[in-house]
Amino acid sequence: MAVLGFIGIGNMGYAMMKGALTKYTKEELAFTSVDEARNQQVAAETGVSCIAGNIELVKSCKYVVLAIKPQVYPLVLKEIKDYITKDHVMISIAPGITTGDVAEQLGGNVKVSRAMPNTPALVNEGMAGLCFGSETMSEEEKNTVIEFFGSFGKCEVIDEKLMNAVVCASGSSPAYVYMFIEALADSAVKYGIPRDKAYAFAAQTVLGSAKMVLETGEHPGKLKDNVCSPGGTTIAAVEALEEYGFRNAIMKATDACYEKTAGFKK
Repeated sequence: MAVLGFIGIGNMGYAMMKGALTKYTKEELAFTSVDEARNQQVAAETGVSCIAGNIELVKSCKYVVLAIKPQVYPLVLKEIKDYITKDHVMISIAPGITTGDVAEQLGGNVKVSRAMPNTPALVNEGMAGLCFGSETMSEEEKNTVIEFFGSFGKCEVIDEKLMNAVVCASGSSPAYVYMFIEALADSAVKYGIPRDKAYAFAAQTVLGSAKMVLETGEHPGKLKDNVCSPGGTTIAAVEALEEYGFRNAIMKATDACYEKTAGFKK
């Protein structure tokens, strides 16, 4: 019998499952989805068993990851409702849908945790916000959920009221970072650097800068100031970023993301 089961094996479900294989054996994991071709492909790549149908997966796994789009939650939860027991732990990753929403649709007294992971889980550098909605969940069960998300990166347990903001901070933001890397590489290519090397320069710089923030504990503004020599090249570039609204564009993107997240529940 598997420990963790994934309903849905799209980009996020696949990234989490691949990451989880660093901690769990393939026999401890299982998945299912409606895309048969995808199921066969993932099973062949990972060695993880594909179970025929959501109900069979629920019967086979204690921890169930709902790695599906918010729009299909009502349909899937209705399908599995009669097969969820007091022993199950549901793990929801849908933006805007609360632990209470999931528990209610499953009949009330159900153990539900809610998380917002991101796709860098695929390379074991994911970041997830995590909260628990059931007072009946044991410390052992909570720790298992925390260890699951820690198997492919880092996670922070936070108050559920902040979960929509986590979507903005880490759930959707890898897309903005990829856009930044692409734009920076394009600008380097314009001045003659080969495309592959431009991506390497840009991506490694983002990786190194992120590690500086995490490992030094310095404020990002201070680290930025350390690069900006008086009258130098970097402060000239920073001035241009400010002129063209770099920070404001990020904040506006976050506002749009937050509003969309909150709208899933309506």
